[in-house]
Amino acid sequence: MSPARPYGRHPDLRRPEHRRVRLAAAASAAVLSLAVGVVPTQAAAAEHMTAASTSAPSGAPAAPPLTDVGHRLDRAALRESLAAIHRAGMYGAYSSVRDGSEQWRGATGLADVDTERRMRPELEHRIGSITKTFTAVAVLQQVHKGRIELDAPIGRYLPELVPGETGREVTVRMLLNHTSGIGDYVLPAFPGVVENPEKVLEENRFRRLDPEHLARLGLAAPPVAERGKHSYSNTNYILAGLLLGKVTGQDPETYITRNVIRKAGLRHTYFPRSPYISGPHAKMYESMYGYIDPARDFSAYDMSWAGTAGAMVSTMRELNDFYRQLLGGKLLGPAELRAMKTTVPAHDPEPGQEVVMRYGLGLFTMRMPSGGWYWGHNGAVFGAGTWALSTEDGHRQVALGYNLMKYERFDEDNRPKPDPIGDALFQYVDGALSGAGQSSAPRHRPAPGSLPPLNPLVEPGQLR
Repeated sequence: MSPARPYGRHPDLRRPEHRRVRLAAAASAAVLSLAVGVVPTQAAAAEHMTAASTSAPSGAPAAPPLTDVGHRLDRAALRESLAAIHRAGMYGAYSSVRDGSEQWRGATGLADVDTERRMRPELEHRIGSITKTFTAVAVLQQVHKGRIELDAPIGRYLPELVPGETGREVTVRMLLNHTSGIGDYVLPAFPGVVENPEKVLEENRFRRLDPEHLARLGLAAPPVAERGKHSYSNTNYILAGLLLGKVTGQDPETYITRNVIRKAGLRHTYFPRSPYISGPHAKMYESMYGYIDPARDFSAYDMSWAGTAGAMVSTMRELNDFYRQLLGGKLLGPAELRAMKTTVPAHDPEPGQEVVMRYGLGLFTMRMPSGGWYWGHNGAVFGAGTWALSTEDGHRQVALGYNLMKYERFDEDNRPKPDPIGDALFQYVDGALSGAGQSSAPRHRPAPGSLPPLNPLVEPGQLR
């Protein structure tokens, strides 16, 4: 592959002399994740579970009220705020924003840093863990039909795969809200990735992985937190896919396609059947905190390693379509949608801070810096990051995709350096959602510790 040109690159992407990758002596047991922003620094107790109402979580400020008068989208402010993400160092980004029937789409930066091909707003994109929302909807459809019980042990359905205490004690609900205590399969599926991420990611580009193999890797992996506490694990959603296959008799990706994607009328949303994205798309660059330098394009990748936890492709416009229909009650019955929006804390806040993210069943609610609470999910795979958030009624929405991952940089003590890209991402998403003047959105995201880490595919403390 030709080296990526330095156009728009973060100033810290230069390779230091003699840099090598190795395990940090004090590395934690953290794992790779398909999620951009829902991996907690610490888990929260499940007994504090609360049912989400039709407003923000108890004690939290609601999103600003919306009106139906005139043009509600400040297009000039949206264009400027999106462009600021590229100016901050992101290669390229595209987005779709909605308020009622009004819609704006935009793009900034480069889809290919070698040819300088420009981004376009309609490009297809790997959406990572946003796949989990689709998988959870499919499972909840089977709950509605009486074929799955949310509080039944997973061993009832998959006794050979999940035997013993785990099979007896872990329920379907625990899989979907990540309180199962089951470890993550991703690090074991990519042996050596911490020591040499570029070599390992390249060598596995076209490797096909079986979901039962991934599930067994996760079941054998050490848990990050005790059962009953939220601890994000992709294994949960691989098991959810295998559960779907067992009760429906269909390939889970086929079932989700027929009963969720097609039901929502989506035409550019799909599980890829090859390592290649079928429609027009950007290249997707992975930096791994600077240990892959220059950042390498992984837009062509066999996504069987992610499956029903994170393999899907979509567009920003269709993500807004999907979440509007979901939150509007068109994809699930009222009881199942209430179950989906029953949440647990997604992280333990720092002293003096409040919980700002709560996780339901494949869906989370998150407080943005301006104070509003929004529903959706986000995702990260090699080279591709995505946000999709909506007001609770699905009226105001933003979906954002971008094509450089692990752009953050850390000092020798693994302390984060200033992160202009992260600040610009938060400013754009917050302003697009708040609607109260995108140009006046806060310039910085919350203080460190008040939100889970954004791009934890490999935690920086594991690399040197």
